[in-house]
Amino acid sequence: MRRLGLDMGSRAVKIALLEDSRPPVLKTAPGGWDPVQVVRELLDGETWDAMAVTGYGRQLGARHFACPSLTELKAVALGAAHLHPEARGVVDVGGQDTKALALDTRGRMQKFAMNDRCAAGTGRFLEVMATAMGLRLEEFVSTALGATESEQLSSVCAVFAESEVISAIGRGAPRESLALGIHRSAAQRIVAMARGLGLEGPLLFTGGGALNACLAREVAAGGLDLLQTPHPQHVAALGCALSLSEEAGTAESATG
Repeated sequence: MRRLGLDMGSRAVKIALLEDSRPPVLKTAPGGWDPVQVVRELLDGETWDAMAVTGYGRQLGARHFACPSLTELKAVALGAAHLHPEARGVVDVGGQDTKALALDTRGRMQKFAMNDRCAAGTGRFLEVMATAMGLRLEEFVSTALGATESEQLSSVCAVFAESEVISAIGRGAPRESLALGIHRSAAQRIVAMARGLGLEGPLLFTGGGALNACLAREVAAGGLDLLQTPHPQHVAALGCALSLSEEAGTAESATG
């Protein structure tokens, strides 16, 4: 049975196609103005027996592709438990929100916290800061990794932090230390969320934000025991595929 998990995220569309014990087929593309068309392009040439969708666009995807949907929390928990059964929690940094999940010994989600009303600590926050510094995201990350000192930011609000960064640029703050300071500010928000939830033990770092080497380093430096996975941005899509039962077209706890 070929099971297809679709994650229509706020910044990118991801798919994970599972079949027996074969390595999953993983694809991703920017979401853009028409995410449904992006999905169709990713699925071109692929076949599947059952599909489920998650992410910000899950309701849109469920309508267009006549498939069940499940929440990002459920999908991430399923994917994390499959990839790393030893994980006792998940830290997921997406484009528009950051999530922390506590998992029991069977990989089931026990509780969660979400930062979805403030951009600070999200992938979008880092993108905005990189733009304010006149850098592409890849340059922004490498610049931060090369810093020996950090410029401290006092603002916890993304809007005020951008103004603070612009002011720092105006007074001649070193680019490397400013880039590192921005990453540390985001990491502190993420660590505080995980600590507030009482997460202990190994935590799987997922979402597109986990691809940021500097952010991962700074979150780990905050005292979190992070597990890395080769394709962190596909964990929700993988969990979505895993939710599908052997009966094509159904999903376990589709709305959970």
